[in-house]
Amino acid sequence: MPDHGPIDDSDMVAVGADLEPGTLLAAYRAGLFPMPYDRRRIAWFSPDPRGVLPLDGLRVSRSLRRSVRHFDVRINTRFREVMEACATPDRTGGWINSEFVNAYTGLHRLGWADSVEVYEQGTDRLVGGLYGVRIGGLFAGESMFHRATDASKVALVHLVERLNDDAATLLDVQWSTPHLASLGVIEIPRHEYLERLAAAVAASSPADR
Repeated sequence: MPDHGPIDDSDMVAVGADLEPGTLLAAYRAGLFPMPYDRRRIAWFSPDPRGVLPLDGLRVSRSLRRSVRHFDVRINTRFREVMEACATPDRTGGWINSEFVNAYTGLHRLGWADSVEVYEQGTDRLVGGLYGVRIGGLFAGESMFHRATDASKVALVHLVERLNDDAATLLDVQWSTPHLASLGVIEIPRHEYLERLAAAVAASSPADR
C-alpha cells in the first residue's frame, strides 16, 4: 500500500504474464502482486517479510480521531479516480501506469476490487482515498493518496472498520514503512503470511453470503 522506493529484487519471484482478471486473482490467492518491470513486462512480488495490519491493531491518535469527524467517506463511488490520484507522476516511487489503472478498474467492475474515497466535508471534492483487491476475508491494499492532511489515514480508519464489520481476517499492505508502522503495521515471515492468506481467501466475502 505505500509509495514504493527502491524495490528489493529478492522479493521478485517471476516476470511476465498479463493483468487479465483471472491472472490477477490467481496471483493474489497465491500471495503475489504485480508491478511494472520495464516497458513491456510485469514483475510479480512476494515480500519476505510481509507487511500486514492486524485488524485489531490500528493505532488511531487523538488528532486522527478528530480528523475523522471532518471528512465525508464513501465506498466504491470513484474507483478509477482514486487509482489515477494514486498514480500521479510526481509521487516518489510512483509505479501505477495506465495498464494497471485499466486492469484494476476492470477488477472493480467485476466486484473484486474496492476503493475508499475521502471528501472535503459537505462537498464532492476528493481529497484522499485508497484501493485494493478483496477476495474472501483478504483485503490486499495497493495504494493510497491524500490532498488534505490526514485524508489517507481517514480512509484507512474507515477501511479497517468496514473489514471488521465484514469479518475479514487479513489486511495486506505488501511492504511496511516507518509511516505504516506508526499506524500499527507489522512484518511477518512469508510462510506465516501464506498460512493466513490461505485461510482468508477460503472465507466467504460479504457478497457471497
